[in-house]
Amino acid sequence: MAQNIYDNPDFFAGYAQLPRSLHGLDGAPEWASLRALLPPLEGLDVVDLGCGYGWFCRYAAQQGARAVSGLDVSQKMLERARQTTGAAQVSYFHADLDQLDLPTAAFDLAYSSLTLHYLRDLPRFFRNVHDSLRPGGSLVFSIEHPIYMASLKPGWIVDADGRRCWPVDHYQEEGERRTDWLATDVLKYHRTLGSVLNALLGAGLSLRHVEDWGPSASQVQADPALAEERERPMLLLVAAQR
Repeated sequence: MAQNIYDNPDFFAGYAQLPRSLHGLDGAPEWASLRALLPPLEGLDVVDLGCGYGWFCRYAAQQGARAVSGLDVSQKMLERARQTTGAAQVSYFHADLDQLDLPTAAFDLAYSSLTLHYLRDLPRFFRNVHDSLRPGGSLVFSIEHPIYMASLKPGWIVDADGRRCWPVDHYQEEGERRTDWLATDVLKYHRTLGSVLNALLGAGLSLRHVEDWGPSASQVQADPALAEERERPMLLLVAAQR
């Protein structure tokens, strides 16, 4: 079972103060790039895997999706999502994505934002998503970038020449990585970039787009705190198709 850190009261309280929690999709600096990977949503059956507060579910409904299913392991997240969603075509379900069992050929789009690094068995997840998509259906997701993940203690260091560097820790050693972020001992799973993409291809999906996301110069100008995201990729954005 995937670690349900979001039902930890301290973690949930801290997460609620993040810009992407306070301001929704527009509070996520990668949203414009992720949105560009989406197909037109009108008339589609959509599943959001790790839906959180339901921001994307509501967006899909506003864009004319026929039906939207939001799945999350956190009851606290689902409670917030239900409280803030009025669209009749949106439904929320409690689900552990490490034990996912989606119906066959049920969706035109599977979407996931910053969730897949919590999953132990990513190949199984991709196989189930593949089978749940109709022919021509799309998978669009963001995940913490493997370079960012490959550090047990994230933080900048200074090299011998006085330059700030992001330490990469045993990049080739895949498996559990634990970190303190909003709460202690948060469990994630590090994989190399090749392992992530090969698991997707092995499930029978075809790659459409891969992006080592970083903020634009205008985004950094508007929010100088984003400058460090141009030093090393924090997020990986991927679009694939059945």
